[in-house]
Amino acid sequence: MSKAVTDKPVDDLSKKEASAELERLAAEIAHHDLAYHQNDEPEISDGDYDVLRLRNEAIEARFPDLVREDSPSKSVGAAPAGAFGKVPHKVAMLSLSNGFSDEDVVEFWTRVSRFLGLKEDDALEITAEPKIDGLSASLRYEDGKFVIGATRGDGREGENVTENLRTIKDIPAMLKGKNIPDVFEVRGEVYMSHADFAALNARQVEAGKPVFANPRNAAAGSLRQLDSKITASRPLRFFAYAWGDVSALPGDTQSDVVGTFAKWGFQVNPLFRTCKSVEDLIAFYRDVESKRADLGYDIDGIVYKVNRLDWQSRLGFVSRSPRWALAHKFPAEQAVTELLGIDIQVGRTGALTPVARLKPVTVGGVVVSNATLHNEDEITRKDIRIGDTVIVQRAGDVIPQVVSVVLDKRPKGATAYKLPELCPVCGSHAVREIKEKTGEMDVVRRCTGGLVCPAQAVERLRHFVSRNAFDIEGLGEKQIAAFYADGLIMQPGDIFTLEKRDALSLKKLKDREGWGGTSAKKLFAAIDERRTIDIDRFIFGLGIRHVGETNARLLARSYGTLDHFIEEMEKAADAESDAYRELLSIDGVGEVLAEALIDFFAEQHNREVLDNLAEAGVVTLELPRQETTSKVTGKTVVFTGSLERMTRAEAKSRAEQLGAKVAGSVSAKTDILVAGADAGSKLTKAAALGITVLSEDEWIELAGG
Repeated sequence: MSKAVTDKPVDDLSKKEASAELERLAAEIAHHDLAYHQNDEPEISDGDYDVLRLRNEAIEARFPDLVREDSPSKSVGAAPAGAFGKVPHKVAMLSLSNGFSDEDVVEFWTRVSRFLGLKEDDALEITAEPKIDGLSASLRYEDGKFVIGATRGDGREGENVTENLRTIKDIPAMLKGKNIPDVFEVRGEVYMSHADFAALNARQVEAGKPVFANPRNAAAGSLRQLDSKITASRPLRFFAYAWGDVSALPGDTQSDVVGTFAKWGFQVNPLFRTCKSVEDLIAFYRDVESKRADLGYDIDGIVYKVNRLDWQSRLGFVSRSPRWALAHKFPAEQAVTELLGIDIQVGRTGALTPVARLKPVTVGGVVVSNATLHNEDEITRKDIRIGDTVIVQRAGDVIPQVVSVVLDKRPKGATAYKLPELCPVCGSHAVREIKEKTGEMDVVRRCTGGLVCPAQAVERLRHFVSRNAFDIEGLGEKQIAAFYADGLIMQPGDIFTLEKRDALSLKKLKDREGWGGTSAKKLFAAIDERRTIDIDRFIFGLGIRHVGETNARLLARSYGTLDHFIEEMEKAADAESDAYRELLSIDGVGEVLAEALIDFFAEQHNREVLDNLAEAGVVTLELPRQETTSKVTGKTVVFTGSLERMTRAEAKSRAEQLGAKVAGSVSAKTDILVAGADAGSKLTKAAALGITVLSEDEWIELAGG
């Protein structure tokens, strides 16, 4: 993608340019998601990450027919650590979509109204409250008694931190009042006040221990202690603001339920209010922003939620966030410092990422010494040179980025920076590929060394054992790097033969520095435990380009078994085959993702990796069928034509809630075609294949109203 197109306003993009731009954004955002959530090594600031997502969402809004299955708008968090027990969330804990301007708030209000089909005189109420900068937690109460608590984790399952949560005074052991539901899962944020944070760091200094960087890190670290006594010694607090699995709700609106939380004994934010216009929302945002420094705790924005719960239900969710909520973020804090140098990091896919080495500076209370520079186009666009005085900001108050250069302070002789054309790790050529479809240059320069390059090999192995892939306890980044350096683990299959080879080795694992008999046994046991793994985790762990967690689960559900998946991907190499057409018929799967899958399985060394894993005894499990049962559960449904009683987005969302699989095109495997007005070629093809065709009214009746 050329710089001209990446900078081009969304409204000026042609459809071809928009498609190519969505492909670029999907790949770039997926890369940064892995760096942040899987490797705990973010390469991009929150602000720049949000800019990428905003551009992606804007293009999708303008070209809804180009929305990709690997779209960033469809993918939350990180998997729970192995040190804690895992708690599955019966109702997923999702993240929120972000807004950064008044226009975003107006668009949110308009989008909600449009989705619900509201008229100008229909009343719409939206609640507003500060977005607490802490750690999300879920508390399950049965018969009014607190029985289990968990972190958000990856949204599907979290860490069991029940005993630690019991130490927080703001969390009642028993709910107060009458008519308490049999089951109620209260959700909210664990945080630390500014005063308590300062006192805690003072005690850390007095005890000769390291201080915490900010209140959020202190709260997160305190809640995730293995010893609950340590947590009890930390001044943690809790605000309740949401819920998960419940047997009954104590009201029909968001404000009703939050009000009930206070009656039950929880702390709810005193600034919570209900707004009746978009102007009220923006005024509330401005008011809280002006009071931000005096609140006594960290917030990074305002959260808006549709008040009526029945409307929340209608609006539903996209894969990573609810349609009925928005997080309106505050601007970032900035500082000025000197750029001492530019270091190059080589990622799992061979991408060369420049990182600014800065003269340490305090930004928003945290010392910053490094910041991402993204890629060489970004360096050229901002004209960043070594020795420059630069403006740095912590976007989202967390991760630093270089905003711009103070040109009048540029030292004499400073020359334009050029990214190296050789990989700094293995010496292989580093190139910017030309995309065959567009003829345009990729934004990222990549090492061509592949598995020959230690940086890529280690990163690929790290990804394989990462939290949302094989998640092998005791086999983290340091251990992978050390084992690779010593030739013990060179490819994924070596992990599962490690114990057998260790038994024959003269130098045992238990005798290595940092290891012992107990730790070695624990590692071997953890590896054995992962010989059987869910197929979506297995697919994700392979590190196929453009295949994130969402796409891995989609492929797992679409193909069922690993053998069937591999077989179909081999057949799909023929673009005229039924297998290729079936792959593209999966709702949202485009040509880029399809080609990435076909290319992966066509490579002999990738097949060898799969064969080695099979020989080592690794077995994949099919995903359990969805618990939802209805007349359309398990059916493949395609929508075509114009719907009158609901929007297309609402129809798809409802079908998926009922356990149906929504496809984008008609094939022999389609069970039902729902045909609205002006249905075209899909209707003709369905008739030729003898597929059941339903009108919109017939579909609604079948789906239960």
